[in-house]
Parts: sequence; C-alpha cells; structure tokens
Amino acid sequence: MGKLHKVTIGEVAREAGVSKQTVSRVLNDRPDVAPKTRKRVREVMDRLDYQPSQLAQSLSRRRSYTLGVVTAGLQYIGPSRTLYGITQEAEERGYAILLKELPGFQVQDFEPIIRSLLARHVDGIIWTVPEVGDNMAWILEHRTELPVPLLTLSTEAQPGSASVIIDNYLGAFRASQHLLDQGYRRIGHIAGPLDWWAARQRLAGWKDCLLEVGVAVDEQHRAEGNWSSASGEQAIRALLESYPDMDAVFVANDQMAISVYKVASEWSIKIPADLGLVGFDGIPEVAHLCPPLSTVWQDQPTHGRMGVSELVDLIETVKKGGDLPESRTVVLQPELIVRESSLYPGTLFGPTSPLEVADDVTLVR
Repeated sequence: MGKLHKVTIGEVAREAGVSKQTVSRVLNDRPDVAPKTRKRVREVMDRLDYQPSQLAQSLSRRRSYTLGVVTAGLQYIGPSRTLYGITQEAEERGYAILLKELPGFQVQDFEPIIRSLLARHVDGIIWTVPEVGDNMAWILEHRTELPVPLLTLSTEAQPGSASVIIDNYLGAFRASQHLLDQGYRRIGHIAGPLDWWAARQRLAGWKDCLLEVGVAVDEQHRAEGNWSSASGEQAIRALLESYPDMDAVFVANDQMAISVYKVASEWSIKIPADLGLVGFDGIPEVAHLCPPLSTVWQDQPTHGRMGVSELVDLIETVKKGGDLPESRTVVLQPELIVRESSLYPGTLFGPTSPLEVADDVTLVR
C-alpha cells in the first residue's frame, strides 16, 4: 500500500476556487455562504474525499464531542453490557469515548480521575460505577462544582443529580410475585453482596412481596453470594440446610442461579416440581439450561444507550445557555421472562392451563 495522502482544507479551497475561510464556514454550517458556493465546496470535498480535522472542528465549536466514562467491574456481565450500549450510542451520535476503569469498587478519591477527564475537555461524564458501600460520597458532594454535566448509571437516584436506573426492586418483586402465583409459598432468596445498592434493592423486592401477602420472612430464608457461580453454589447449599421446607428460590443474578442446578441434581431435587427457580439479568446462556431458567431481563445495552442520550441532551442544554434541571431521573423497567424452571405443574402457566400472561411478563416455551 502506498503512503496515504491527507487532503487539506487549502487543497479543497483551491479546487473549489474559494478561500479557506469559506471552506471553514461550509464545514461549520455557517449561514453566510451562498447556496451555489456551498454546493460546489461540498462536491469538491466528496470528490477529494476530504476528512475534516475533528480537533479543529472541536476548537471552533468550543466542544470536544468526547464523553468521559468512568466504570468498574468489567469482568461482570452487567457493567460490560452497559458499556457496550454506551459505546454504540456515542458512536451513532458522533461522540468519542474516553474510558477510565477503576481498579475496584471501593475507590474513595475520585478527584484525580475527574481532573484527568476535564483536562481532556470532555463535554460530559457518565458515571457507571455500581454503587457499593459509600463509593458515591465524593461524587455526591462535588457534583455541583463540575463544569460539565455528570450523569450516573447503576446508582440510587439522588436529588440534584441526573441518572438513568433500572428498577431492581420492581424486577425482584415481579419475580417473587410470579412464584407466588404459581403456588409456591416458601420462597427463599440468594442475594448478591449486600454492600451493593442493586443487591439490596432486589432483596427488598423479594421481602416486601412476600410480606404483602402475609408470608413470613426470616433471616434463615436467605443467603448471600458475591454474584459468582461459585458463591451461588455455597449459598444454595447453606439455604437448603437453613430452610429445608423451601419450595422455590429467587436468585439475585443468573450466574449464581446456574449453580442451583448442580446442587439440585446432587440432592435429587427436581426443578420446578420440588423447587421453583427464577434468576435475574437475562443472560442468553440460561435459555439453554435444562429446564430453561426463568429470569428478570434487564436491558443493560439500552441502559447504556439511554445514559448517553440523556447526557447529550444535558450537554445541548448547557451549550444553548440553559440551566441544568435540579433532578433528572429516568427509570427503566425490567421484564420477567417465564420459562420452565418456575412453571409449577398444573398451575396458571402449567401445560394443562390456559395461557394468561400479564403485559410485563414474557412466557417462553
């Protein structure tokens, strides 16, 4: 391959018979260019395959078209799928991504990270670090001091902040209600690590659903994992020991739920006849388990896309001289996907029953 030649703005100007200033005005969609001249310049750009300098355009428009993204835990399915949505939406909207991945969830001093992003003139920041412990304290304290909009994902909505969240509580409530509707009554729970806000929300949804219908909830009715399959195996063994009458279990993520199959096989427990099972996340692999796993599907790519969309709206508001809203929260509702792992024989969704499915439930056979 020969050396690639980068066409300059001067070459476009000479070919079109205009000044470089006129070409610049066309690039920036200025109104003070005659229609015929604008058309001729555009035709020359296309013919010469002219690629304008993104840096030059950014400087002229006083914006970088770059979003800072702070994340952590990309080894987990949820954060990585959310980041996928962020990158896709940013690309479609003409924004570059400047990514900063934290070494862990418990980082406390975020000032160097934020200063690094601001030094690179990002137009806005997406904070997609899962809320764990008090790792949001610095952001909550200093968010109003930032010169660019900041939007959070995967954290609790806060007054004075912009955020896009998935309703973990509602997803857990629907999963538990589904098991109740099937006729299960002694429903246990395997929680995620309870220093995570999302895990606490799923625990609360399970607990409140059972209490609402008068089903007793006890500490012995739940166990805690760390989102991994290995921790799920330990948790279900502990739960079967502490809650031997349990007839169903809602698990806070699919990876931990996968381990229930292994332990159930060892203990000669039949799913769903002896133990109903619902997970959370909606990872594709669980549709191929035997029996296929019912799960709460949270559309994390859309979560990321919506975060970019909302942040760009905030950036445009600032660029037009407007004030940021005091609070801006978008709540995405998860969807319950019902498969065989939670279909108690002979009940509403069982093989001999008529098909009656609520709007927020998808039945997959």
